[in-house]
Amino acid sequence: TSDGQMRWLGPEKGVIHLATAAVLNAVWDLWARTESKPLWKLLVDMDPKTIVSCIDFRYITDVLTEEEALGTTSLWFNFRADNIVFHALTNSFFTDPDILVKAKEGRQQREDQMLKEGYPAYTTSCAWLGYSDQQLRQLCTDALKNGWTRFKVKVGADLEDDIRRCRLIRQMIGPNNTLMMDANQRWDVNEAISWVSRLAEVQPLWIEEPTSPDDILGHAAISKALAPLGIGVATGEQCHNRVMFKQFLQASALQFVQIDSCRLGSVNENLAVLLMAHKFKVPVCPHAGGVGLCELVQHLILFDYICVSANLNNRMCEYVDHLHEHFTSPVVIQNAHYMPPKDPGYSCEMMETSVKTHQYPEGEVWNQIQTED
Repeated sequence: TSDGQMRWLGPEKGVIHLATAAVLNAVWDLWARTESKPLWKLLVDMDPKTIVSCIDFRYITDVLTEEEALGTTSLWFNFRADNIVFHALTNSFFTDPDILVKAKEGRQQREDQMLKEGYPAYTTSCAWLGYSDQQLRQLCTDALKNGWTRFKVKVGADLEDDIRRCRLIRQMIGPNNTLMMDANQRWDVNEAISWVSRLAEVQPLWIEEPTSPDDILGHAAISKALAPLGIGVATGEQCHNRVMFKQFLQASALQFVQIDSCRLGSVNENLAVLLMAHKFKVPVCPHAGGVGLCELVQHLILFDYICVSANLNNRMCEYVDHLHEHFTSPVVIQNAHYMPPKDPGYSCEMMETSVKTHQYPEGEVWNQIQTED
């Protein structure tokens, strides 16, 4: 991606970065298969120095260096996005500097815990835009029976309808369960603040993607305005690279980091973001609302808990209940938790029948479309 000509297609964003992720995800899958381990276990068993050697620290050394990740304290400067406060702080203000080495303490206990209990998940499948009230009620009822306690609702099409739907869902799930909202980039900054403030009565934990995913300072303004209401900002599924995540964290523009296993440059770049998020004490709650994303990102969040954060407070991984049947090693959910994959690899191999049916342009589905045209 640093090639002089290839950078015209990026750099490190857009189509070139998606392609990079695809190729490197396949390499990580092969590496894990060669070691006869699921990817999360491959990462967990790695020496910290090996983990760090997989990370490209270019453009992020002003907040995280290789030495810091392994255990050398250094001075760090934080320039606030509002251009008012300039701080000189040691790493200890955020967390202990020896991130990977320190996390080795209790690692085996956390791994055993994950194997027994799994990683907490939340569901996005109950409250898509366009669902009828009857469908919302039924889906929430079914989810509660299956042990779900964390729910996300889509918002942003119509304010009065959002108020009604969010009240309905809050009534269905009760006051003690967790509710999040997702606007999928619908609003300008001031509109986001006004709209979400009207929805504060249902006590959402976060508003996700309230505005353009590229507007770091806009997210910072929204975060500052909603903080008194106890509502955080979550974003990251459309975040191009580690540099953008660095700036989101520097600007206090998000309170929940949502990594994506196919948007960033594969495992390598996600490792950098996990470490930066830990340094800033911002929980990671991965995005998984797409085909195969649940299968992939479960490995990364298991590694994060076992080897980086060692913390489950306000941490959860998205789950959507569709299209898992196309994968040879689909996710396993028990009592609303991701159970660690056991099969070797990155859980990204698709069923041969699914590939044959859906592969472009020779797949049966595409041939049927061409025939109809």
